[in-house]
Amino acid sequence: QNGRHERMHLTLKQQTTRPPGANFLQQQQRFDAFVSEFNTERPHEALAMRTPADLYAPSPRRYAGLPEVDYPFHDKDVLVTACGRICMHRKKINISTVMAGQRLGIKEVDDGIW
Repeated sequence: QNGRHERMHLTLKQQTTRPPGANFLQQQQRFDAFVSEFNTERPHEALAMRTPADLYAPSPRRYAGLPEVDYPFHDKDVLVTACGRICMHRKKINISTVMAGQRLGIKEVDDGIW
């Protein structure tokens, strides 16, 4: 399956970056157009020559988000800030913006070392 992914990425690159958009918004328009064509116009061999849009159906289950995570074996819970950091002892420690708004469990492994 890696070959299929590589081929899709080659097509994506050829159609969206050659030439690239003049600015971020124009480049995003090129990506959006590719996604639209890929999902609604191009038949896919793996889908019996149908498009993904032909087969897509939204889930009947409503997404309720993730439950709160509990860290019973950790010493402290900390909240990751919107910019992806935790703040401890007047220090800002970069974690990741992917974790923004999430709680992390941290454990003291040595005196003052978390």
